[in-house]
Amino acid sequence: MMQSLAEHRKFSVAPMLDWTDRHCRYFLRLLSGNALLYTEMVTTGALIYGKGDYLAFNEQEHPVALQLGGSDAGDMARCAVMAQERGYDEVNINVGCPSDRVKNGSFGACLMAQPEVVAASVKAMQAEVDIPVTVKCRIGIDDMDEYHAFAQFVETVANAGCDTFIVHARKAWLQGLSPKENREVPPLNYPRVHQLKADWPQLNISINGGVKTLDAVKEQLNHVDGVMMGREVYANPYLMASVDKEIFKEHSTPLTRREIVLKMQQYIETIDEPGFKPWHVARHMLGLYAGEAGGRIWRRYLSQNGTGKSPDPSLLLNALDSVETAQANVAAFNESKVG
Repeated sequence: MMQSLAEHRKFSVAPMLDWTDRHCRYFLRLLSGNALLYTEMVTTGALIYGKGDYLAFNEQEHPVALQLGGSDAGDMARCAVMAQERGYDEVNINVGCPSDRVKNGSFGACLMAQPEVVAASVKAMQAEVDIPVTVKCRIGIDDMDEYHAFAQFVETVANAGCDTFIVHARKAWLQGLSPKENREVPPLNYPRVHQLKADWPQLNISINGGVKTLDAVKEQLNHVDGVMMGREVYANPYLMASVDKEIFKEHSTPLTRREIVLKMQQYIETIDEPGFKPWHVARHMLGLYAGEAGGRIWRRYLSQNGTGKSPDPSLLLNALDSVETAQANVAAFNESKVG
């Protein structure tokens, strides 16, 4: 692992609700040793008043950041301390999520219209912890659609001490669009994020939204400090196997898909928790063979055998056998055609 967290921010995996849990992050860490990983968003209310352990993670996940949702500066500082004590490398404030639940809780994207509230949280958190406090935001919300309003938000929060912003290069419509539509319908505006970096060169700026290839990541790194990728990583996780070489210029040999499956089966066997099923891990691996021979067989086997009352404890190994049998049959058929 590199020394500087800023270096790791060259490539990060977005916080995705119901997706980037600790099992997912353990899996992704096998693919890249350098990418910065983010938790699902956790609210201050859940951390302070909830009965579950919302901060659990595996030591192998480092570097890993907690994404926090909230707007009360005191609660945000309290939760930042909890995150630091548990060993997180960063705390990220959610100022980008447009869901109704977020709006009703007065946090998420609606806070773009209240930069002083975000600034107060940054100040309070940084007064209590040594780990970085960062912000993930949009380029605007609703009719707040001019660069100067976006820049004013960043300036206010930066003046409070935040030097790192991850910007989803779409604005959010808090009324009229669902969270899913907000990830797809508002047009991408990369130049606005590039302009922010040009105007604030001293800030660390990462861009998020619509980036689907490592070539596209490299292009964005000509303009900003980092790229955050979300849904494409989840759909086609093996692209991360090239991240350390292509983005971080390391020469280590990535694990093969087969090696990853074997390691994840071992991981499953270490988990002894009430109610745990192999599917809780396997669901994050459905895209491992995307674009490969046997990819559909892999997804179908996991989906059909990973759920239910009597899940297969050797789920990943048996799915791997099915894939490799299919791949061998394809290879034999191709050889027979050549012969």
